[in-house]
Amino acid sequence: MLHKTRGIVFKTTDYGESSVIVQVFTEKFGLQSYIINGVKKPKAKITRNMLQPLHLLDMVVYHRNTGQVQRISELKASPVLQSIPYDVIKSGIAIFLNEVLYKAVRQQSADENLFDFIFNAIEWLDNQTGGLANFHLLFMIRLSRYLGFYPEQVKAEGMDYFDMKDGTFSRYKPQGLYYLSPPHTQNFYLLLQINFENLGNLHFSNDERRYLLQKLLEYYALHIEGFGNIKSHEVLEEVLS
Repeated sequence: MLHKTRGIVFKTTDYGESSVIVQVFTEKFGLQSYIINGVKKPKAKITRNMLQPLHLLDMVVYHRNTGQVQRISELKASPVLQSIPYDVIKSGIAIFLNEVLYKAVRQQSADENLFDFIFNAIEWLDNQTGGLANFHLLFMIRLSRYLGFYPEQVKAEGMDYFDMKDGTFSRYKPQGLYYLSPPHTQNFYLLLQINFENLGNLHFSNDERRYLLQKLLEYYALHIEGFGNIKSHEVLEEVLS
């Protein structure tokens, strides 16, 4: 049966001489794998360029509830990304976020709120002209809401620590290694108070940005089984420095 759905490309893998298997996070069906034949042929209707990480799609797909590889009837980029593929900073951010999403988003069922958040954030990133140095930090904070471990936003005066295991602010230093202490706690709290529209008003040093990113990656690893190590953050840090 044919279905129309929007999609976000997560990963494309070569399959045979001219085919690929592309993992797409879809609005209707969650994360799905599709085989596309003839992608590498000169007159292919669906080209490899259309299947780059985080490209946004309109799709007509065949879908069976079998968990197996599905097939695509029609596919087009919509909207066509205007700047992410060509801007060094934006493409660096996209590569990093793609790796995070690939490791964090695994549900093979519809989650329209999660889908809308990712889709709209990518579209917003593509349309911006500056002030993006902390975009990836805010994206990860906001994404955690949809993944089930968004930090508690209550922070009374004197709560100078953030317990990464519990996701709460505290007056006392938590036991173990997984916490934030001053002045990083306050900067982390600032991330919880802003949105993408006023992101340009947030100013962190390169060192602070690196530190908060490392802690956010630890936070994800604590709350997502098998999240593992992210490799692309070093490239991102180099691009943003």
